[in-house]
Amino acid sequence: MNQIRTGDIIERLAGLGVSPTKGMGQNFLIDERVAERQIAFADIGDKDTVLEVGPGLGVLTNRLAERAGRVVAIEMDRRLADHLRPSLPGNVELIVGDALTVPFPPFDRMVSNLPYSISSPIIFKLLEHEFQKAVVMLQKEFADRLVARPDTDDYSRLTVNVYYRAECKVLEKVPRSRFWPPPKVDSAIVELVPRPAPFTVKDEGLFFRLVEVLFQQRRKKIGTVLRMKGLMSAEQRSRVPYADLRIEALAPEQIGELCDAVYEIGLDR
Repeated sequence: MNQIRTGDIIERLAGLGVSPTKGMGQNFLIDERVAERQIAFADIGDKDTVLEVGPGLGVLTNRLAERAGRVVAIEMDRRLADHLRPSLPGNVELIVGDALTVPFPPFDRMVSNLPYSISSPIIFKLLEHEFQKAVVMLQKEFADRLVARPDTDDYSRLTVNVYYRAECKVLEKVPRSRFWPPPKVDSAIVELVPRPAPFTVKDEGLFFRLVEVLFQQRRKKIGTVLRMKGLMSAEQRSRVPYADLRIEALAPEQIGELCDAVYEIGLDR
């Protein structure tokens, strides 16, 4: 069977006293073909430890367990976790808690249908860890931001941070009809593969700080924002490239150049 009957899901959830909520991002995948493709994209080996955030009713979890050496699943809703636990094979560890605060264990791959409400902070948290590949389901608009080009509305702090740390691809679009209850937007399966940064900066901490500060003021000229934040004076403007542009116009590599110029100014003080 390729399609999970929505009636079965409704009945199971009702028996648990669970009403899907937008706040917890509870939209359950009902197309098993999508789950199979998502797992195939992850290239899981029998020695791998796979991390799953938000296992829900286990559509991915049991399939992951068939391929991986170990699966660690983090579920926030205790009722779903208690329902899922008895049916899980022995190589699955189920953790009840908020994935934003629960420490991630060492893992090789991440495969998850991420709750839309926590997509951004989970991606930032994910990129702080060592892993081989992540294949995650995200809101389509969010996926577009991950791979956006400079000078587009989708280009953001998230885009630059992800580009600095990983190769990112949108693998396929997933219609909203593949979930119950259907969300208001379509989804996309995204692949993230960590790699060395494609350019170097003299101070990574300053680079990430600049990215955050400048995108918070993305409609202002870079020179204006840097003066407002005390990172340069009017007299130092000529030493900073792209001062008359807005941050959204710069490629990540150009933001790196900007960062190094600001770093040099800081050394001279």
